[in-house]
Amino acid sequence: MTTQQETRPAAATKPDRWATDAVATMREGARLRLDYSEQSLWRVDRMIEGLRREGTPPAAAAHVLRGLGAYAGEVIARRTGAEWWSTGGDHWIRTPDGRLWDPIDEARRCFAGDGSLRLLCRDATSGTRR
Repeated sequence: MTTQQETRPAAATKPDRWATDAVATMREGARLRLDYSEQSLWRVDRMIEGLRREGTPPAAAAHVLRGLGAYAGEVIARRTGAEWWSTGGDHWIRTPDGRLWDPIDEARRCFAGDGSLRLLCRDATSGTRR
């Protein structure tokens, strides 16, 4: 029997680790429970909005944003069977219908006030659920 980690493509290794770290950090530091549900992305969007409102410098938020974007990508992957793809250090999610999504960049756009991980997930999962 193989585990989920063993059957996933190599491109998923880093984003999976980033997402896992974000879940642990949010649970321990912010007392925010992330359970890989689509509904949890409401809380993630609000967390990112809070960082922006507090005036967190973008460089200081970069690590957290990467982790929360990877978390959103994992939510999409678990809901649709999507896979992580990577090239040149960038990571995307490819849904079974062939569309590419960039949840890590979407987290950055959310921090800038022009994005939503919840809406990205809604769009990416519409019509492609397992």
